[in-house]
Amino acid sequence: MSHFKCYADRRNKGFCVHCGGPPETRDHLPSKVLLDEPLPDNVDVSPACFECNNGLATDEEYLACLLECVVAGDVDPDKVTRPKVAHILRTQPKLVERLKAARIPTQGQPIWRFEEERVRNVIMKLAHGHSAYELNDPHHMEEPEGYVVKPLAVMTQSEREEFEERPNPEEFEYGTWPEVGSRMMQRLMVVVSGEEPIGVFEEGWLVVQEGRYRYRVSWDGGTRIRMVLYEYLAADVWWE
Repeated sequence: MSHFKCYADRRNKGFCVHCGGPPETRDHLPSKVLLDEPLPDNVDVSPACFECNNGLATDEEYLACLLECVVAGDVDPDKVTRPKVAHILRTQPKLVERLKAARIPTQGQPIWRFEEERVRNVIMKLAHGHSAYELNDPHHMEEPEGYVVKPLAVMTQSEREEFEERPNPEEFEYGTWPEVGSRMMQRLMVVVSGEEPIGVFEEGWLVVQEGRYRYRVSWDGGTRIRMVLYEYLAADVWWE
C-alpha cells in the first residue's frame, strides 16, 4: 500500500480524530494487538488524545482474542496460533471466562455471541481514524447513518458481492471528489479507453497485513468505510 503525504485543509487536522480533543498521542490503524509482529510498514496513524487512544485498549484486546478464538474454535491459549493473543489469554483469566461464556457448543462448529458494544467501540474507532486519515474528513462528533458488522461466512452471495465490489468507473459522478490534497485524492485512478478517459475511481481494498486486516474508503455520495478483520469479520460504516 502506497503512502501519501496529506496536503489537505489544516483545519481538519491537529486534533483527536475521535473526540476533537488535543492530539497527545498517535493512534495506530488498526491497533497493534490486531496485527502480527513484525508490524507492516504501512500501518496508518492518526492523532488522538490519550484517553481515546488508551481507553479502548481492553475492547481491542477483547476483539483480538475473540477473533482468534473463533478461528481456533476454542479459548485454550495452547490452541490459538497468535503468540500475542495466547499471552493475553494466559494472563487475563477474567477475559477467558467471558470468552468461554460466549462460546455455545453445537453438533458442528460452535456459535459465538460477541459483546456488541465492545466490538462497536473498536469498529467506530477504526472508521473515525480511516475517514480522517484518508479523506481528511473527521466524523468524531457524528453518529453514522449506517453500521453493519457481520461474519463474511454468513453473508448471502449478493451481500458479499456488494461488499467486495470495486466501483464501475463509468458510473463515477464527476461532481463528487475527495478533498483536494487528501490522501484519497492522490490515489484516484483514471481509466482510459483509447485516448478518452472514461472514468475515475478509488483504488479499492488496501491490505495492511495479509489475512489480518484490510480496509477500503469510499467517498462518492458520502463517506463509507469497509473493513475486514482476520478474513472473518466484515464491518461497514457510512455517513451520508
